[in-house]
Amino acid sequence: MLPPTPPEPSTSTSLQGLTEGDVSAVIQMAWEDRTTFETIQERMGLSEPQVVRLMRQALTPRSFKLWRTRMKGRVTKHRALRNPAMKFSDPHIADHRRPHA
Repeated sequence: MLPPTPPEPSTSTSLQGLTEGDVSAVIQMAWEDRTTFETIQERMGLSEPQVVRLMRQALTPRSFKLWRTRMKGRVTKHRALRNPAMKFSDPHIADHRRPHA
């Protein structure tokens, strides 16, 4: 039997706890085709719905709409949908673009 998973922190608390640099890093990773939502969750602790909420709050309405249109159906944003022949590692990409604190 699997151990119970801890409850996800409330959206408002987890988003409010982000610094300006964290928000910038999440926005950058969310726009990148190669960085998956799973990597964003591992690095920043935000689920895909939380990333969508953050993007809606941080971007202009036009930019948010462009981003959502771009993300719909993009298989590179989810590890499980990727072609195994892809030769890049999204955690490595996300690491080198993370702003230095």
